[in-house]
Amino acid sequence: MKNFVGYILLVTSFLMSKQSLGQCKTYQLDAKTKDTINCTDYQGLKQGRWGVRVTDNHGEPGYQEEGVYKDGKKEGLWIRYNLMGDVIAEENYKWGYKNGICRYYNLAGLVREESWRAINPKNPYDTVRVYHLDNPDKYDLKIMKIDASTVRQGTWTYYNPESGTIIKTEEYVINQLVPDKKSNNNIDSSTVLNHNNPNDSLSVASKNKPPEVLEYEKKNQKKKIKVRDGATGVD
Repeated sequence: MKNFVGYILLVTSFLMSKQSLGQCKTYQLDAKTKDTINCTDYQGLKQGRWGVRVTDNHGEPGYQEEGVYKDGKKEGLWIRYNLMGDVIAEENYKWGYKNGICRYYNLAGLVREESWRAINPKNPYDTVRVYHLDNPDKYDLKIMKIDASTVRQGTWTYYNPESGTIIKTEEYVINQLVPDKKSNNNIDSSTVLNHNNPNDSLSVASKNKPPEVLEYEKKNQKKKIKVRDGATGVD
């Protein structure tokens, strides 16, 4: 029984391989796995798993990358290496364009994490949030045609590759950089005055009294002290 099952699996694998080869006008065999790679179909479109190697050219460093093509367009995860075999990029694709999270590395570690959104070429219209540049908490919903094939969408994070700490982040909506809502977080609210209410100024001034004045007021808070206020006239 086991031999029969093994025979069926072998025949199925052979037929699938033959069918795959039959769809390829040109192809290569992976040296390690013997699987079919770098297939080009009879319409001249790249299909299936591909591996590409590019040598140094006019000062530009070479690289090698691997991933999957679907009807001549990159699809899913693609990984790029330097010629020494170190990962330098992890990119996700849809319809041949960047889509989702893409990460970039140097020899020390992660340098940048980008967020992209591919636009469906058959339906380039979408309902999007258009944020107000002067107030990032407000937005309008608009139906708009997106002319780009892929747009910055979401959070971009920049890292110190040596320590792994975040240097800065950026937020994008359809290629538009959203103003940083955290830029005023370090402002002491006690120093922000409401000019329509003069009592706010007096309140802030009281909070910022010198220690000597506070000590004096503490000692004399129960005493009746006549203070010259600059007024004129007879009491």
